[in-house]
Amino acid sequence: MALHYGLDGRTAVITGAAGGIGRALSAAFTAQRAHVVLVDREPHALAALAQSLQGGTEVTAVVCDLSSDAQVQALADQLAVRQLTVHALVNNAGSEYPTPLADAAPEAMARWAALLDNNVGSMARLTRALLPLMCEGASIINQASIWGKTGVADFSAYVASKHAVIGLTRALAWELGPRGIRVNAVCPGWIRTDAAMASLRSMAATQGRTLAEVEREILSGQAMAHMLEPADIADVYLFLASAGARSMTGQSLVASRGEVMA
Repeated sequence: MALHYGLDGRTAVITGAAGGIGRALSAAFTAQRAHVVLVDREPHALAALAQSLQGGTEVTAVVCDLSSDAQVQALADQLAVRQLTVHALVNNAGSEYPTPLADAAPEAMARWAALLDNNVGSMARLTRALLPLMCEGASIINQASIWGKTGVADFSAYVASKHAVIGLTRALAWELGPRGIRVNAVCPGWIRTDAAMASLRSMAATQGRTLAEVEREILSGQAMAHMLEPADIADVYLFLASAGARSMTGQSLVASRGEVMA
């Protein structure tokens, strides 16, 4: 039986909506009868997602590259013209790829900086633009990672970005608390998405092992040794968006089946 989170008619903005976790979150918020604003930079995938969610609640799809100040402001202006109040902002968009420090390619540091901007800068950029539309009681949910609490070789930019997301979450919790806006983060463990599986394949190649071997090792470090699916963690975000989490701000909730217990 599905839980009810009291999000009926509330507006939830979800970035990276067409990706693996984003699709699951979009479906979960739609099932709660929220008005979901889907944001992604991939127009075809976004249109297909919006079409699949039609019926029963309002769905708005907006193509936006979150690295662009102009596009982010245009998104905010579009919602303002419609006089929408943002009750939940799920900053889910981000990138994940290896950035080994020994990479001598001329563009290596540019890729490093781009990942930081995509994973952290975009959150600050969109949150700032949508802040005038947020009401007292609104909830901001930032996508972090268990790698924001630990570390791993060859992914220094991604790990640094997720540590920064947790720091941003804590700072904004203090900054926006007087407005009655809560800011929390979710730190997922290994979830079967295209991005996560690409990282596993990269790790396997670097270590000279098979994908199956690396996956078994990863899962052996979990208290519950099964790979998470995107839908498995959707309720964490629904809870943080709901009034049930009204006492929580500045927190980083770990959803990793026990791989990280902090």
